[in-house]
Amino acid sequence: MGVITDYIEAQSVEQQPALTRVYQVLKQTLPDAEERLSYGMPAFFQPKALIYFGANKHHIGIYPTGEGMAFLAADLADFKTTKGSWHLPYDQPLPESLLVAIAKHRLAVVSD
Repeated sequence: MGVITDYIEAQSVEQQPALTRVYQVLKQTLPDAEERLSYGMPAFFQPKALIYFGANKHHIGIYPTGEGMAFLAADLADFKTTKGSWHLPYDQPLPESLLVAIAKHRLAVVSD
């Protein structure tokens, strides 16, 4: 087990499937990234922070930094967002293509 899978297993049974899918998508998209817990949340680093995610009561929070949010602002218009987070309700399908796009963008930005 790793730190992220341990984090997911510590969440409610209802939240685990969606959190696991977010983890799988990010792990597949960022295969060389280091997995950590940072600010109490799962995070992918390569070498700097790329993206974080975390369980909330009614949604998964995706935290790609303010820069990442600005990059996909138009694509995220139909979602609840804040300056630095994107909220994915547990009862809605995971927008995997957007998650992949934001993860790849963050990797490109951090790698430059």
